[in-house]
Amino acid sequence: MKHRKVSGLDGLKEKVVHINRVAKVVKGGRRFSFNAIVVVGDGDGHVGIGLGKANEVTDAISKGIDDAKKNVYRISLNKGTIPHTIIGKYGAGKVLLKPASPGTGLIAGGGVRAVLEMAGAQDILTKSLGSSNPHNQVKATLQGLLNLIDARTMAAKRNMEINQLFAV
Repeated sequence: MKHRKVSGLDGLKEKVVHINRVAKVVKGGRRFSFNAIVVVGDGDGHVGIGLGKANEVTDAISKGIDDAKKNVYRISLNKGTIPHTIIGKYGAGKVLLKPASPGTGLIAGGGVRAVLEMAGAQDILTKSLGSSNPHNQVKATLQGLLNLIDARTMAAKRNMEINQLFAV
């Protein structure tokens, strides 16, 4: 299933998830550079992630924001939560995403929370199952959100009405 990128959005908020300092050993000593993982979103079902690398922290963050704005996707949310339970995987990172009843709140930490907040989810339960590496967690969360299938799409796929889909 191909995921379509969304472009031309205004009013995107950005959040820096993690900044990593990388050292390269050269003849004169160590040369430091930085990479930053940034999440952008409008809080209404659009979210994107980006990675920026530069010799200065501010440059790395601005590059990350530019990259994230080029990779914005539409997420199917239903009343502040997701339609069904799913496990997102990327590399060694695995993230379990579960829908929750209204008023539960966003039970998540680190990069997972940043992605879900920017997407506009209010009630979700999450659990990190694999690697705690922020790169993999953020990408696994986005992968899980992109693989969600809402009832309208599934009903259309099966050539049914939505009420037939839930009939016992």
